[in-house]
Amino acid sequence: MTDGSERTLTIKNALDFEIVGENILDIADFAVEKYEFRNDTTLADEVREAAREGARMALWEMVERLKLRRKQILQAMFDKADEAVKGAIDDG
Repeated sequence: MTDGSERTLTIKNALDFEIVGENILDIADFAVEKYEFRNDTTLADEVREAAREGARMALWEMVERLKLRRKQILQAMFDKADEAVKGAIDDG
C-alpha cells in the first residue's frame, strides 16, 4: 500500500475442524459396525472401543497430513503469484 499502512492477509481455513471431528467419529463408528456386519460378529466393548480409537487416530493423522499439504499448496500459490507479479513488471 502506498499510504504506509500495513495490511494483514487472512487466509480462510477451508475445513471446519469441528465438523471434521464429528465426521471422524461417525466414520470410525461406521467402520466398526461394518466390520461386525461383514464378519457376522459382535465385538466385546473393550475391543470395539479400541477399534474405534484406532480408526479415529488413523483418520486424524490423515487430517494432519492434509493440513501440512494445504500449507505447502498455499506457499506454492504465494510463490507463483510473486513470480507472476515480477514477470509482469519486468516485461512491462
